[in-house]
Amino acid sequence: MAGQPNTRLADLFGLAGWSKGELARLVNRKAAAMGHPQLATDTSRVRRWIDMGEIPRDPVPRVLAALFTERLGRVVTIEDLGLVRRGRAGKRQGGGSAEHPDSVPWTPEQTAAVLTEFTGMDLMLNRRGLVGAGAALAAGSALSSAMHDWLHTDPTLKTDAPDTDRPLHADSAGFDRYDAAPIGSQEIEELERSVQVFRAWDAARGGGLQRKAVVGQLNEVGGMLAYRHPPHIQRRLWGVAANLAVLAGWMSHDVGLEPTAQKYFIIAAHAAREGGDRPRAGEALSRAARQMVHLGRPDDALELMELAQSSSGDRLQPRTKAMFHTIEAWAQASMGRGQAMRRTLGQAEELFVSDKGDGEPLDWMQTFKDEDLYGMQALAYRTLAEHDPSAAVHAQYYAEKALALRNDGRERSRIFDHLSMASACFIADDPEQADRYARLALMAMGSNSSRRTWDRLRQMYRLTAAYASYPQISELREEIRLALPKSKGGIGGTAPA
Repeated sequence: MAGQPNTRLADLFGLAGWSKGELARLVNRKAAAMGHPQLATDTSRVRRWIDMGEIPRDPVPRVLAALFTERLGRVVTIEDLGLVRRGRAGKRQGGGSAEHPDSVPWTPEQTAAVLTEFTGMDLMLNRRGLVGAGAALAAGSALSSAMHDWLHTDPTLKTDAPDTDRPLHADSAGFDRYDAAPIGSQEIEELERSVQVFRAWDAARGGGLQRKAVVGQLNEVGGMLAYRHPPHIQRRLWGVAANLAVLAGWMSHDVGLEPTAQKYFIIAAHAAREGGDRPRAGEALSRAARQMVHLGRPDDALELMELAQSSSGDRLQPRTKAMFHTIEAWAQASMGRGQAMRRTLGQAEELFVSDKGDGEPLDWMQTFKDEDLYGMQALAYRTLAEHDPSAAVHAQYYAEKALALRNDGRERSRIFDHLSMASACFIADDPEQADRYARLALMAMGSNSSRRTWDRLRQMYRLTAAYASYPQISELREEIRLALPKSKGGIGGTAPA
Protein backbone atom coordinates (compact mmCIF):
# COMPACT_ATOMS: atom_id res chain seq x y z
CA MET A 1 0.00 0.00 0.00
CA ALA A 2 1.37 3.44 -0.96
CA GLY A 3 2.85 5.39 1.95
CA GLN A 4 4.27 2.27 3.60
CA PRO A 5 7.63 0.63 2.81
CA ASN A 6 7.60 -2.22 0.31
CA THR A 7 9.35 -4.78 2.51
CA ARG A 8 9.42 -7.42 -0.22
CA LEU A 9 11.22 -5.14 -2.64
CA ALA A 10 13.46 -3.86 0.15
CA ASP A 11 14.53 -7.38 1.13
CA LEU A 12 15.38 -8.38 -2.43
CA PHE A 13 17.09 -5.03 -3.04
CA GLY A 14 19.30 -5.75 -0.04
CA LEU A 15 20.14 -9.21 -1.35
CA ALA A 16 21.04 -7.81 -4.78
CA GLY A 17 23.54 -5.37 -3.27
CA TRP A 18 22.81 -2.46 -5.57
CA SER A 19 22.68 1.20 -4.66
CA LYS A 20 19.46 3.04 -5.52
CA GLY A 21 21.24 5.04 -8.19
CA GLU A 22 22.72 1.90 -9.70
CA LEU A 23 19.30 0.23 -9.84
CA ALA A 24 17.82 3.30 -11.54
CA ARG A 25 20.49 3.15 -14.25
CA LEU A 26 19.99 -0.58 -14.71
CA VAL A 27 16.23 -0.12 -15.07
CA ASN A 28 16.70 2.45 -17.84
CA ARG A 29 19.23 0.27 -19.64
CA LYS A 30 17.14 -2.92 -19.38
CA ALA A 31 13.96 -1.11 -20.39
CA ALA A 32 15.64 0.18 -23.54
CA ALA A 33 16.79 -3.35 -24.36
CA MET A 34 13.19 -4.54 -23.90
CA GLY A 35 11.86 -1.92 -26.33
CA HIS A 36 11.11 1.00 -23.99
CA PRO A 37 13.85 3.57 -24.64
CA GLN A 38 11.71 6.44 -23.34
CA LEU A 39 11.93 5.31 -19.71
CA ALA A 40 13.84 7.70 -17.42
CA THR A 41 14.05 6.37 -13.89
CA ASP A 42 16.12 8.19 -11.26
CA THR A 43 17.25 7.59 -7.69
CA SER A 44 14.29 9.40 -6.15
CA ARG A 45 11.84 7.11 -7.95
CA VAL A 46 13.63 4.00 -6.70
CA ARG A 47 13.50 5.44 -3.19
CA ARG A 48 9.73 5.95 -3.48
CA TRP A 49 9.24 2.35 -4.67
CA ILE A 50 11.14 0.96 -1.71
CA ASP A 51 10.46 3.42 1.13
CA MET A 52 6.96 4.64 0.22
CA GLY A 53 5.51 1.54 -1.42
CA GLU A 54 4.80 3.36 -4.66
CA ILE A 55 4.01 0.94 -7.50
CA PRO A 56 5.51 2.02 -10.82
CA ARG A 57 3.61 1.70 -14.05
CA ASP A 58 4.24 -0.92 -16.70
CA PRO A 59 6.82 -1.84 -17.97
CA VAL A 60 8.86 -1.03 -14.84
CA PRO A 61 7.63 -4.01 -12.74
CA ARG A 62 8.51 -6.39 -15.56
CA VAL A 63 11.89 -4.74 -15.99
CA LEU A 64 12.60 -5.03 -12.27
CA ALA A 65 11.56 -8.68 -12.24
CA ALA A 66 14.00 -9.39 -15.08
CA LEU A 67 16.82 -7.52 -13.36
CA PHE A 68 16.36 -9.27 -10.02
CA THR A 69 16.01 -12.64 -11.71
CA GLU A 70 19.33 -12.18 -13.49
CA ARG A 71 21.06 -10.77 -10.42
CA LEU A 72 19.92 -13.43 -7.93
CA GLY A 73 20.05 -16.39 -10.30
CA ARG A 74 16.52 -17.56 -9.46
CA VAL A 75 13.04 -16.69 -10.62
CA VAL A 76 11.80 -13.40 -9.14
CA THR A 77 8.28 -12.40 -10.17
CA ILE A 78 6.42 -9.11 -9.99
CA GLU A 79 4.47 -10.50 -7.06
CA ASP A 80 7.70 -11.45 -5.28
CA LEU A 81 8.64 -7.77 -5.55
CA GLY A 82 5.29 -6.62 -4.13
CA LEU A 83 4.54 -4.64 -7.28
CA VAL A 84 1.11 -5.96 -8.30
CA ARG A 85 -1.66 -3.40 -8.57
CA ARG A 86 -5.07 -4.20 -7.17
CA GLY A 87 -8.25 -2.46 -8.19
CA ARG A 88 -9.56 -2.34 -4.64
CA ALA A 89 -8.42 -3.17 -1.19
CA GLY A 90 -10.07 -5.57 1.17
CA LYS A 91 -10.27 -9.21 1.95
CA ARG A 92 -10.14 -11.92 -0.63
CA GLN A 93 -11.75 -15.30 -0.54
CA GLY A 94 -9.60 -17.78 1.35
CA GLY A 95 -7.67 -15.15 3.28
CA GLY A 96 -4.96 -12.70 2.42
CA SER A 97 -5.42 -9.10 1.39
CA ALA A 98 -4.56 -6.73 -1.39
CA GLU A 99 -1.54 -5.66 0.60
CA HIS A 100 -0.15 -9.20 0.22
CA PRO A 101 -1.01 -10.10 -3.36
CA ASP A 102 1.17 -13.20 -3.49
CA SER A 103 -0.57 -14.84 -0.55
CA VAL A 104 -2.32 -18.04 -1.56
CA PRO A 105 -4.90 -18.89 -2.66
CA TRP A 106 -5.29 -17.10 -5.99
CA THR A 107 -8.24 -16.34 -8.23
CA PRO A 108 -8.36 -18.07 -11.65
CA GLU A 109 -7.05 -14.89 -13.25
CA GLN A 110 -4.15 -14.79 -10.83
CA THR A 111 -3.35 -18.45 -11.38
CA ALA A 112 -3.12 -17.94 -15.15
CA ALA A 113 -1.05 -14.77 -14.71
CA VAL A 114 1.32 -16.22 -12.11
CA LEU A 115 1.77 -19.38 -14.19
CA THR A 116 2.65 -17.40 -17.30
CA GLU A 117 4.95 -14.94 -15.59
CA PHE A 118 6.77 -17.52 -13.49
CA THR A 119 7.41 -19.88 -16.38
CA GLY A 120 8.56 -16.97 -18.55
CA MET A 121 11.12 -15.90 -15.96
CA ASP A 122 12.21 -19.50 -15.48
CA LEU A 123 12.83 -19.81 -19.21
CA MET A 124 14.85 -16.62 -19.15
CA LEU A 125 17.12 -18.14 -16.50
CA ASN A 126 17.50 -21.28 -18.60
CA ARG A 127 18.58 -19.28 -21.65
CA ARG A 128 21.29 -17.50 -19.69
CA GLY A 129 22.55 -20.69 -18.07
CA LEU A 130 21.82 -19.31 -14.60
CA VAL A 131 20.92 -21.62 -11.75
CA GLY A 132 20.26 -20.88 -8.13
CA ALA A 133 17.92 -21.38 -5.22
CA GLY A 134 18.39 -18.31 -3.08
CA ALA A 135 14.80 -18.11 -1.86
CA ALA A 136 13.56 -19.84 1.24
CA LEU A 137 10.99 -22.62 1.13
CA ALA A 138 7.65 -21.77 2.68
CA ALA A 139 6.85 -23.79 5.79
CA GLY A 140 4.30 -26.56 5.42
CA SER A 141 2.16 -25.05 8.16
CA ALA A 142 2.07 -21.68 6.38
CA LEU A 143 0.93 -23.25 3.11
CA SER A 144 -1.64 -25.43 4.86
CA SER A 145 -3.12 -22.51 6.77
CA ALA A 146 -3.36 -20.35 3.64
CA MET A 147 -4.89 -23.00 1.39
CA HIS A 148 -7.03 -25.12 3.75
CA ASP A 149 -10.45 -23.43 3.42
CA TRP A 150 -10.00 -22.69 -0.26
CA LEU A 151 -9.12 -26.29 -1.17
CA HIS A 152 -12.12 -27.58 0.76
CA THR A 153 -14.61 -25.54 -1.28
CA ASP A 154 -16.07 -26.22 -4.70
CA PRO A 155 -14.75 -23.65 -7.21
CA THR A 156 -18.05 -23.72 -9.11
CA LEU A 157 -19.87 -22.46 -6.04
CA LYS A 158 -17.79 -19.33 -5.57
CA THR A 159 -19.97 -16.25 -5.48
CA ASP A 160 -17.24 -14.18 -7.09
CA ALA A 161 -16.53 -16.64 -9.90
CA PRO A 162 -15.64 -14.93 -13.20
CA ASP A 163 -18.18 -14.64 -15.97
CA THR A 164 -17.83 -17.73 -18.14
CA ASP A 165 -19.03 -15.84 -21.21
CA ARG A 166 -15.95 -13.67 -21.49
CA PRO A 167 -12.21 -14.31 -21.56
CA LEU A 168 -10.07 -14.25 -18.48
CA HIS A 169 -8.09 -11.03 -18.21
CA ALA A 170 -4.77 -12.40 -17.01
CA ASP A 171 -1.97 -9.89 -16.65
CA SER A 172 0.42 -9.95 -19.60
CA ALA A 173 3.39 -10.04 -17.27
CA GLY A 174 5.04 -13.17 -18.59
CA PHE A 175 8.15 -13.18 -20.71
CA ASP A 176 8.24 -15.15 -23.97
CA ARG A 177 4.45 -15.08 -24.12
CA TYR A 178 3.17 -15.78 -27.58
CA ASP A 179 -0.13 -14.56 -29.10
CA ALA A 180 -2.52 -17.05 -27.56
CA ALA A 181 -5.69 -18.12 -29.30
CA PRO A 182 -8.65 -20.33 -28.44
CA ILE A 183 -8.07 -24.05 -28.91
CA GLY A 184 -10.20 -27.12 -29.53
CA SER A 185 -10.31 -30.81 -28.64
CA GLN A 186 -7.53 -31.81 -31.05
CA GLU A 187 -5.06 -29.37 -29.52
CA ILE A 188 -6.01 -30.53 -26.01
CA GLU A 189 -5.40 -34.16 -26.98
CA GLU A 190 -1.96 -33.25 -28.36
CA LEU A 191 -1.11 -31.43 -25.13
CA GLU A 192 -2.25 -34.39 -23.05
CA ARG A 193 -0.06 -36.74 -25.12
CA SER A 194 2.91 -34.44 -24.63
CA VAL A 195 2.48 -34.76 -20.87
CA GLN A 196 2.79 -38.54 -21.18
CA VAL A 197 5.98 -38.20 -23.24
CA PHE A 198 7.58 -35.77 -20.79
CA ARG A 199 6.56 -37.93 -17.82
CA ALA A 200 8.14 -41.05 -19.32
CA TRP A 201 11.35 -39.20 -20.15
CA ASP A 202 11.62 -37.81 -16.63
CA ALA A 203 11.15 -41.25 -15.06
CA ALA A 204 13.79 -42.77 -17.31
CA ARG A 205 16.49 -40.11 -17.41
CA GLY A 206 15.84 -37.62 -14.61
CA GLY A 207 14.54 -34.08 -14.58
CA GLY A 208 17.49 -32.13 -15.93
CA LEU A 209 17.34 -32.88 -19.63
CA GLN A 210 13.73 -32.01 -20.42
CA ARG A 211 12.88 -29.45 -17.73
CA LYS A 212 13.15 -26.50 -20.09
CA ALA A 213 10.81 -28.16 -22.60
CA VAL A 214 8.20 -28.80 -19.91
CA VAL A 215 8.42 -25.24 -18.60
CA GLY A 216 8.08 -23.90 -22.16
CA GLN A 217 5.01 -26.03 -22.79
CA LEU A 218 3.50 -24.85 -19.49
CA ASN A 219 4.17 -21.24 -20.49
CA GLU A 220 2.19 -21.78 -23.70
CA VAL A 221 -0.68 -23.32 -21.75
CA GLY A 222 -0.71 -20.24 -19.52
CA GLY A 223 -1.30 -18.15 -22.62
CA MET A 224 -4.15 -20.43 -23.69
CA LEU A 225 -5.78 -20.01 -20.29
CA ALA A 226 -6.08 -16.28 -21.01
CA TYR A 227 -9.15 -17.23 -23.05
CA ARG A 228 -12.41 -18.61 -21.74
CA HIS A 229 -13.08 -21.78 -23.69
CA PRO A 230 -16.18 -23.98 -23.53
CA PRO A 231 -16.37 -25.57 -20.06
CA HIS A 232 -15.21 -29.06 -21.11
CA ILE A 233 -12.19 -27.61 -22.94
CA GLN A 234 -11.34 -25.17 -20.15
CA ARG A 235 -11.50 -27.95 -17.56
CA ARG A 236 -9.15 -30.18 -19.57
CA LEU A 237 -6.81 -27.24 -20.17
CA TRP A 238 -6.57 -26.61 -16.43
CA GLY A 239 -5.83 -30.32 -16.09
CA VAL A 240 -2.96 -30.08 -18.59
CA ALA A 241 -1.63 -27.06 -16.70
CA ALA A 242 -1.77 -29.00 -13.43
CA ASN A 243 0.02 -32.02 -14.90
CA LEU A 244 2.74 -29.91 -16.51
CA ALA A 245 3.20 -27.83 -13.35
CA VAL A 246 3.60 -30.96 -11.22
CA LEU A 247 6.13 -32.28 -13.72
CA ALA A 248 7.99 -28.96 -13.83
CA GLY A 249 8.08 -28.96 -10.05
CA TRP A 250 9.27 -32.54 -9.85
CA MET A 251 11.98 -31.93 -12.42
CA SER A 252 13.06 -28.77 -10.59
CA HIS A 253 13.24 -30.73 -7.33
CA ASP A 254 15.17 -33.45 -9.13
CA VAL A 255 17.91 -30.99 -10.09
CA GLY A 256 18.00 -29.13 -6.78
CA LEU A 257 15.98 -25.99 -7.63
CA GLU A 258 13.92 -26.33 -4.46
CA PRO A 259 12.09 -22.96 -4.14
CA THR A 260 11.28 -23.12 -7.85
CA ALA A 261 9.92 -26.64 -7.39
CA GLN A 262 7.70 -25.61 -4.49
CA LYS A 263 6.27 -22.72 -6.52
CA TYR A 264 5.35 -25.11 -9.33
CA PHE A 265 3.66 -27.50 -6.90
CA ILE A 266 1.56 -24.62 -5.56
CA ILE A 267 0.68 -23.53 -9.11
CA ALA A 268 -0.29 -27.14 -9.89
CA ALA A 269 -2.61 -27.31 -6.87
CA HIS A 270 -4.32 -24.10 -7.99
CA ALA A 271 -4.66 -25.29 -11.59
CA ALA A 272 -6.05 -28.69 -10.56
CA ARG A 273 -8.59 -27.12 -8.25
CA GLU A 274 -9.72 -24.66 -10.94
CA GLY A 275 -10.23 -27.68 -13.21
CA GLY A 276 -12.39 -29.34 -10.57
CA ASP A 277 -9.86 -32.12 -9.89
CA ARG A 278 -9.36 -32.00 -6.14
CA PRO A 279 -7.48 -35.35 -5.99
CA ARG A 280 -4.94 -33.93 -8.44
CA ALA A 281 -4.57 -30.84 -6.25
CA GLY A 282 -3.92 -33.13 -3.29
CA GLU A 283 -1.34 -35.09 -5.27
CA ALA A 284 0.49 -31.86 -6.15
CA LEU A 285 0.71 -31.06 -2.44
CA SER A 286 1.96 -34.59 -1.76
CA ARG A 287 4.88 -33.86 -4.10
CA ALA A 288 5.69 -30.80 -2.03
CA ALA A 289 5.58 -33.05 1.03
CA ARG A 290 8.03 -35.53 -0.50
CA GLN A 291 10.31 -32.61 -1.25
CA MET A 292 10.17 -31.58 2.41
CA VAL A 293 11.12 -35.06 3.64
CA HIS A 294 14.05 -35.16 1.24
CA LEU A 295 15.24 -31.81 2.60
CA GLY A 296 15.03 -32.96 6.21
CA ARG A 297 11.78 -31.20 7.13
CA PRO A 298 9.41 -34.09 7.93
CA ASP A 299 7.22 -32.00 10.23
CA ASP A 300 6.42 -29.70 7.30
CA ALA A 301 5.78 -32.76 5.15
CA LEU A 302 3.21 -34.11 7.61
CA GLU A 303 1.42 -30.74 7.61
CA LEU A 304 1.20 -30.84 3.82
CA MET A 305 0.07 -34.48 3.75
CA GLU A 306 -2.74 -33.74 6.17
CA LEU A 307 -3.97 -31.02 3.81
CA ALA A 308 -3.46 -33.20 0.72
CA GLN A 309 -5.57 -36.01 2.16
CA SER A 310 -8.32 -33.89 3.70
CA SER A 311 -8.79 -31.66 0.66
CA SER A 312 -8.91 -34.39 -1.99
CA GLY A 313 -12.58 -35.13 -1.37
CA ASP A 314 -14.50 -38.38 -1.76
CA ARG A 315 -13.15 -38.99 -5.27
CA LEU A 316 -9.80 -40.10 -3.87
CA GLN A 317 -9.15 -43.64 -5.07
CA PRO A 318 -7.68 -46.32 -2.76
CA ARG A 319 -4.41 -46.47 -4.70
CA THR A 320 -3.95 -42.72 -4.40
CA LYS A 321 -4.67 -42.93 -0.68
CA ALA A 322 -2.08 -45.71 -0.44
CA MET A 323 0.53 -43.52 -2.13
CA PHE A 324 -0.27 -40.66 0.25
CA HIS A 325 0.24 -43.00 3.22
CA THR A 326 3.68 -44.07 1.97
CA ILE A 327 4.81 -40.44 1.93
CA GLU A 328 3.42 -39.92 5.41
CA ALA A 329 5.23 -43.08 6.56
CA TRP A 330 8.53 -41.84 5.12
CA ALA A 331 8.16 -38.60 7.08
CA GLN A 332 7.40 -40.55 10.25
CA ALA A 333 10.43 -42.78 9.66
CA SER A 334 12.73 -39.81 9.31
CA MET A 335 11.53 -38.65 12.74
CA GLY A 336 12.24 -42.07 14.24
CA ARG A 337 8.56 -42.86 14.80
CA GLY A 338 8.77 -46.55 14.02
CA GLN A 339 5.42 -47.61 15.44
CA ALA A 340 3.54 -44.88 13.60
CA MET A 341 5.44 -45.65 10.39
CA ARG A 342 4.56 -49.35 10.52
CA ARG A 343 0.91 -48.57 11.17
CA THR A 344 0.80 -46.13 8.26
CA LEU A 345 2.49 -48.57 5.88
CA GLY A 346 0.00 -51.22 6.92
CA GLN A 347 -2.83 -48.89 5.96
CA ALA A 348 -1.11 -48.23 2.64
CA GLU A 349 -0.91 -51.96 1.89
CA GLU A 350 -4.57 -52.51 2.74
CA LEU A 351 -5.67 -49.64 0.53
CA PHE A 352 -3.45 -50.72 -2.35
CA VAL A 353 -4.79 -54.28 -2.50
CA SER A 354 -8.37 -53.04 -2.07
CA ASP A 355 -8.17 -51.02 -5.28
CA LYS A 356 -10.12 -53.07 -7.82
CA GLY A 357 -9.82 -50.49 -10.58
CA ASP A 358 -13.53 -49.72 -10.45
CA GLY A 359 -13.14 -45.95 -10.67
CA GLU A 360 -12.12 -43.87 -13.66
CA PRO A 361 -8.37 -44.42 -14.20
CA LEU A 362 -6.17 -41.47 -13.34
CA ASP A 363 -3.39 -40.88 -15.84
CA TRP A 364 -1.14 -39.39 -13.17
CA MET A 365 -1.49 -42.49 -10.97
CA GLN A 366 -0.66 -45.06 -13.64
CA THR A 367 2.95 -45.26 -12.53
CA PHE A 368 2.20 -46.10 -8.89
CA LYS A 369 2.43 -49.85 -9.26
CA ASP A 370 3.37 -52.73 -6.97
CA GLU A 371 7.06 -51.97 -7.35
CA ASP A 372 6.46 -48.34 -6.35
CA LEU A 373 4.67 -49.39 -3.18
CA TYR A 374 7.55 -51.76 -2.36
CA GLY A 375 10.10 -49.08 -3.21
CA MET A 376 8.52 -46.58 -0.84
CA GLN A 377 8.29 -49.23 1.89
CA ALA A 378 11.98 -49.96 1.40
CA LEU A 379 12.82 -46.27 1.62
CA ALA A 380 10.76 -45.83 4.79
CA TYR A 381 12.39 -48.80 6.52
CA ARG A 382 15.86 -47.77 5.31
CA THR A 383 15.23 -44.30 6.76
CA LEU A 384 13.99 -45.75 10.04
CA ALA A 385 17.10 -47.95 10.20
CA GLU A 386 19.14 -44.82 10.91
CA HIS A 387 17.25 -44.71 14.24
CA ASP A 388 16.57 -48.44 14.68
CA PRO A 389 19.05 -50.74 12.86
CA SER A 390 16.67 -53.70 13.17
CA ALA A 391 14.56 -52.07 10.46
CA ALA A 392 17.31 -52.68 7.88
CA VAL A 393 16.22 -56.26 7.20
CA HIS A 394 12.74 -55.06 6.26
CA ALA A 395 14.24 -52.45 3.93
CA GLN A 396 16.20 -55.22 2.21
CA TYR A 397 13.07 -57.33 1.83
CA TYR A 398 11.01 -54.61 0.18
CA ALA A 399 13.85 -53.30 -1.97
CA GLU A 400 14.38 -56.80 -3.36
CA LYS A 401 10.67 -57.11 -4.17
CA ALA A 402 10.71 -53.71 -5.91
CA LEU A 403 13.78 -54.52 -7.97
CA ALA A 404 12.30 -57.84 -9.13
CA LEU A 405 9.48 -55.90 -10.80
CA ARG A 406 11.39 -52.92 -12.24
CA ASN A 407 11.16 -53.58 -15.97
CA ASP A 408 9.38 -50.57 -17.44
CA GLY A 409 12.29 -48.25 -18.16
CA ARG A 410 11.98 -46.06 -15.06
CA GLU A 411 15.70 -46.10 -14.41
CA ARG A 412 15.70 -43.43 -11.70
CA SER A 413 13.40 -45.53 -9.51
CA ARG A 414 15.67 -48.54 -10.02
CA ILE A 415 18.67 -46.47 -8.88
CA PHE A 416 16.80 -45.44 -5.74
CA ASP A 417 15.95 -49.08 -5.00
CA HIS A 418 19.59 -50.11 -5.45
CA LEU A 419 20.68 -47.37 -3.06
CA SER A 420 18.02 -48.30 -0.50
CA MET A 421 19.22 -51.90 -0.68
CA ALA A 422 22.91 -50.95 -0.44
CA SER A 423 22.29 -48.68 2.55
CA ALA A 424 20.21 -51.33 4.31
CA CYS A 425 22.93 -53.93 3.71
CA PHE A 426 25.57 -51.68 5.26
CA ILE A 427 23.37 -51.06 8.31
CA ALA A 428 22.69 -54.82 8.53
CA ASP A 429 26.46 -55.53 8.52
CA ASP A 430 26.55 -57.12 5.06
CA PRO A 431 29.19 -55.06 3.23
CA GLU A 432 29.67 -57.58 0.43
CA GLN A 433 26.02 -57.34 -0.66
CA ALA A 434 26.07 -53.59 -0.08
CA ASP A 435 29.03 -53.20 -2.41
CA ARG A 436 27.24 -55.10 -5.18
CA TYR A 437 24.11 -52.96 -5.07
CA ALA A 438 26.05 -49.72 -4.67
CA ARG A 439 28.02 -50.47 -7.83
CA LEU A 440 24.83 -51.25 -9.76
CA ALA A 441 23.48 -47.85 -8.77
CA LEU A 442 26.74 -46.09 -9.59
CA MET A 443 26.89 -47.65 -13.06
CA ALA A 444 23.45 -46.28 -13.95
CA MET A 445 23.85 -42.81 -12.49
CA GLY A 446 26.17 -41.51 -15.18
CA SER A 447 23.37 -41.43 -17.76
CA ASN A 448 20.82 -39.93 -15.38
CA SER A 449 20.37 -36.21 -14.73
CA SER A 450 18.73 -36.60 -11.31
CA ARG A 451 20.59 -34.78 -8.54
CA ARG A 452 18.44 -36.60 -5.99
CA THR A 453 20.17 -39.86 -6.88
CA TRP A 454 23.49 -38.25 -5.98
CA ASP A 455 22.00 -36.97 -2.71
CA ARG A 456 20.98 -40.53 -1.83
CA LEU A 457 24.43 -41.79 -2.85
CA ARG A 458 25.99 -39.37 -0.36
CA GLN A 459 23.73 -40.74 2.35
CA MET A 460 24.93 -44.24 1.53
CA TYR A 461 28.56 -43.10 1.39
CA ARG A 462 28.38 -42.12 5.07
CA LEU A 463 27.61 -45.73 5.90
CA THR A 464 30.72 -47.00 4.11
CA ALA A 465 33.01 -45.34 6.66
CA ALA A 466 32.60 -48.23 9.12
CA TYR A 467 34.00 -50.59 6.47
CA ALA A 468 36.72 -48.35 5.04
CA SER A 469 39.40 -50.88 6.02
CA TYR A 470 37.89 -53.49 3.71
CA PRO A 471 39.80 -53.37 0.39
CA GLN A 472 36.60 -53.78 -1.64
CA ILE A 473 34.79 -50.98 0.21
CA SER A 474 37.86 -48.74 0.14
CA GLU A 475 37.85 -49.07 -3.64
CA LEU A 476 34.12 -48.31 -3.74
CA ARG A 477 34.61 -45.19 -1.64
CA GLU A 478 37.26 -43.92 -4.03
CA GLU A 479 35.03 -44.56 -7.05
CA ILE A 480 32.21 -42.64 -5.40
CA ARG A 481 34.50 -39.71 -4.59
CA LEU A 482 35.60 -39.53 -8.21
CA ALA A 483 32.06 -39.83 -9.57
CA LEU A 484 30.30 -37.26 -7.38
CA PRO A 485 29.53 -33.95 -9.13
CA LYS A 486 32.04 -31.35 -8.00
CA SER A 487 29.46 -28.56 -7.96
CA LYS A 488 27.77 -30.07 -4.93
CA GLY A 489 30.81 -29.69 -2.71
CA GLY A 490 31.99 -33.28 -2.96
CA ILE A 491 31.28 -35.74 -0.20
CA GLY A 492 30.56 -33.01 2.29
CA GLY A 493 27.39 -31.91 0.54
CA THR A 494 25.17 -34.49 2.14
CA ALA A 495 21.40 -34.32 2.13
CA PRO A 496 19.04 -35.61 4.74
CA ALA A 497 17.20 -38.88 4.22
